[in-house]
Amino acid sequence: MRSPSILAFWFLAVALPGATAHAQQQGQVATPKLYNTAKQKLLEGKQVFSFTQSRMDIAGYCESAKHYDYTWFEMQHSTLEFKDVEAMIAACPHAGAIPMIRLPDAQEWHIQHATDIGALGVIIPTVDDVDRAREAVKWARYPPVARRSAGAGQAASIWGINGINYRQTFNDNMLVVIMIETPTGAANAYDIASVPGVDVVIIGNNDLSSFSGFPQNDDRYQQLLNKIHDETLRAGKFFGQANAQLYASGHALSKDARFFQNGPSNDGWKPPARGGGPVNPNAPPPGEKPEP
Repeated sequence: MRSPSILAFWFLAVALPGATAHAQQQGQVATPKLYNTAKQKLLEGKQVFSFTQSRMDIAGYCESAKHYDYTWFEMQHSTLEFKDVEAMIAACPHAGAIPMIRLPDAQEWHIQHATDIGALGVIIPTVDDVDRAREAVKWARYPPVARRSAGAGQAASIWGINGINYRQTFNDNMLVVIMIETPTGAANAYDIASVPGVDVVIIGNNDLSSFSGFPQNDDRYQQLLNKIHDETLRAGKFFGQANAQLYASGHALSKDARFFQNGPSNDGWKPPARGGGPVNPNAPPPGEKPEP
């Protein structure tokens, strides 16, 4: 049986943030400021948007990071390596966009590497059941609420500044983002979202269409969206969608959607075109095709 002190720590670091997220969406609770400014915006009931970084480009990354809420470092559908992401974060650690990494899975070493190099969020794809969600949560925060190991890395020197104790504040600033992308995941959405330590559940819109066989304008696809939306909010977690272009505004679920991949910058800035063509800031990263 857990001791009262362990239960208290668990409640403060894991259960309370989840409950607070739900209350914040209702405008009920004030929270202390976080150095994870993207998470702070979520707690204030605001939408957050990213740009996707899928190649090693320090200059391009540092310029883009000035204009968005967070960076979606793409390590599922790219050849980026941790040393590449580490170098980009180190080059402009406080440019603006909070570094988050979409990993290919929920393995311990991937999550440990991501957090050690300074990421304040991990995005776990294709979560079909609670086991994968629990695995992600297990390695994403320090004890006593989880099992992140204390190791070397640049994270503490980036975030542990101005009198901030990184080890003591990291858990509150971390974001664990779960992607539901299959009908199986949709069926298990409430159980997945209810896992303590999961902060955000987003829909991988293109893959949900691919795995279900339903176009995004099909009523059956929209039913899957509604189920994931309803179950995520019922669990008291933040809801989002990967496709900001279709779902950030003008859709029935937009009023509750908070977390998006890509989307508009905070100041109207648009990335420079590559190869002379126009840029679509909402375009999916390499390896993902847009669906209707």
